[in-house]
Amino acid sequence: MFNVIVLGLVSFLTDASSEMVYPLMPLYLSTIGAGPAVLGLIEGLAESTASLLKVFSGYIADRFRRRKPLAIAGYAGSPLGKLFIAASTAWPLVFVGRLIDRFGKGIRNAPRDALIAESCDPGRRGFTFGLHRAMDTAGAVLGTGLAIYLLNHLNQADPASFRRVFLWSLVPAALGVAAIFLVRETRPDGKSLAKKLSFQWSALDRRLKAFLIITLLFTLGNSSNMFLLLRAKEVLGAHHVAKPVAVTLAMYLVYNLVYATVSLPAGALSDRIGRKALLVTGYAFYGLVYLGFALVKTPVTLWWLFAAYGIYIGLTEGVEKALVADVAPENLRATMIGLHATLVGVGLYPASQLAGLLWKFFGAPAPFYFGGALGLLASIGLAFVI
Repeated sequence: MFNVIVLGLVSFLTDASSEMVYPLMPLYLSTIGAGPAVLGLIEGLAESTASLLKVFSGYIADRFRRRKPLAIAGYAGSPLGKLFIAASTAWPLVFVGRLIDRFGKGIRNAPRDALIAESCDPGRRGFTFGLHRAMDTAGAVLGTGLAIYLLNHLNQADPASFRRVFLWSLVPAALGVAAIFLVRETRPDGKSLAKKLSFQWSALDRRLKAFLIITLLFTLGNSSNMFLLLRAKEVLGAHHVAKPVAVTLAMYLVYNLVYATVSLPAGALSDRIGRKALLVTGYAFYGLVYLGFALVKTPVTLWWLFAAYGIYIGLTEGVEKALVADVAPENLRATMIGLHATLVGVGLYPASQLAGLLWKFFGAPAPFYFGGALGLLASIGLAFVI
């Protein structure tokens, strides 16, 4: 469990840094003249381009049976990307910073998750991934709280105020890079080393293939979380709520608190009753929450929706990784984890781009109706094919 705790600490620090920046991005972009369509372009391209790396990163980790060097290189992208964002005065430099940050995530995630899967008992894999997600999200809670505190002491209409927060985010990001050097490299057994590293779709477990296909379809309706923040700001503005930026961040903080609270028990429960029940429930929850964001009229309802969205993430994110690790061939574990993440990323670009266009041409509720419908369809699909 040493690696799990250290990697949890690394994720805690890195996510604290990221959440000092991420929830502020749509608000910052609006202060420098960029709207929802530009937000969709930045998030879609950054996430999808970087996610293409995840399967290759996983393959390299399996090919050379080394996880740690790739994880270190990937985490180094976090402070570098935020440095570009802190230096930005127009959206193209924000895009460069987001691309570097997501590029690093694309390199690190598959080898890191393989390290986690190989550092625990297979019968406790759900618990272990749940613990890691809980530590990661605790960092998000801290980061969002710090962003709220710093913004309340700065001018929220001034882009320079946002940039000062982005500079402070470099501190936990750098500490996270330092901490990952403590991780111990995992080594496979002799049988695993003897297996030829080859990927054949037809040879994969039927459940894994079905899950990967449904993941891709689901992701087409799962646009960037930044659209949730933009939607919240719009509703708060319509009700003339004071300090809408701080209130939006507080709602995002509630989401992270619920996410952190649910992740560990959800992972442990999946070890007892199986992964399928939680994933079907989680995807259905997503669909209902997105329909709620389409219909929301009052600030009070927004608070409940952000909390419910935290339940969806807590039920699914760690459990998805545990499921892939369970059914993937041992010698292709990092590759399959990376392939799952890559499919999510491939779907994210059209999802975010489409969300931005739907918002622009049909109004704010449109992308949430679309995402909600796909979430419910994905839940039904999982119930029948896995």
